[in-house]
Amino acid sequence: MRTPSWVPALYLGPAVLVMAAACLYPVLSAFQLAGYDWSMGTPWNSARWVGWDNFVTAFANPRVWSSLWTTLLFAAVCVTAEMVLGIALALALEHPVRGMAMFRTLFILPMMIAPIAVGLAWRYMFDAQFGLINAALKAVGLNAQLWLADPTLAFIAIVAADIWQWTPFVFIMMIAALANIDGAVIEAARIDGARWWQQTFLVKLPMVMHVIAITLMMRLIDAFRVLEVIYVLTFGGPGDSTEILALHIYKTAFVGQQLGVAAAISVLLLAVVALLSWGALRLSNPMKGESR
Repeated sequence: MRTPSWVPALYLGPAVLVMAAACLYPVLSAFQLAGYDWSMGTPWNSARWVGWDNFVTAFANPRVWSSLWTTLLFAAVCVTAEMVLGIALALALEHPVRGMAMFRTLFILPMMIAPIAVGLAWRYMFDAQFGLINAALKAVGLNAQLWLADPTLAFIAIVAADIWQWTPFVFIMMIAALANIDGAVIEAARIDGARWWQQTFLVKLPMVMHVIAITLMMRLIDAFRVLEVIYVLTFGGPGDSTEILALHIYKTAFVGQQLGVAAAISVLLLAVVALLSWGALRLSNPMKGESR
């Protein structure tokens, strides 16, 4: 018996309505607010229509572009390191070893911690006087560093925190992908005389390249949206050396009370994330080659 065409709509309808209310409404509100000059705490009927002025103000601000550059650099460094480390850990723990369950649990734990707690923990570790990292440096005869007071070191600090928290995500995705590889293919490569590195780089990784691409795109999208850890760890400082675009939007809206300008900048961030999301959706369709 064929399922009526209205049955999928009946089941998917509530989820679509919830997603529309949770996602579509804030996006439309941001586009609306971008055209007005309005301060929080004042009635909406006092808002003044300014048209494209907020976009002109936002895109003429050098700090917007510097924060965008910081975001791009942060995403590139973090995602590259997370992909390399995550894939390497997955390959190392692919085969059963003693204590496998313990290792996998330890690698997953950082991803389960709330971002605010991650930011606080790393802030204490990078503390100039009482931090664990400076204590370790002193223990091996090196000088303590002002981690959160130096622009370069502060950027290294936020990168280290993000890598620590999100490398487990790459590890989980890759360990699942490697577990689904047909063992007969690997055995055939071994019989043909392929060495370990040939099996890894010429057989295994090409077979899971689809998962690698999806994981890469998902981490890029998340890297553009990160806020809490950097907010707690450096608040964009010193100066604006670690001020990513999401944090600049927050400061513009809630510190500078320029909600319209912040909404205009958020449209720029939305465009970048939407482009990355579109790429992830394209890569996540395994049948696109067959459909052509």
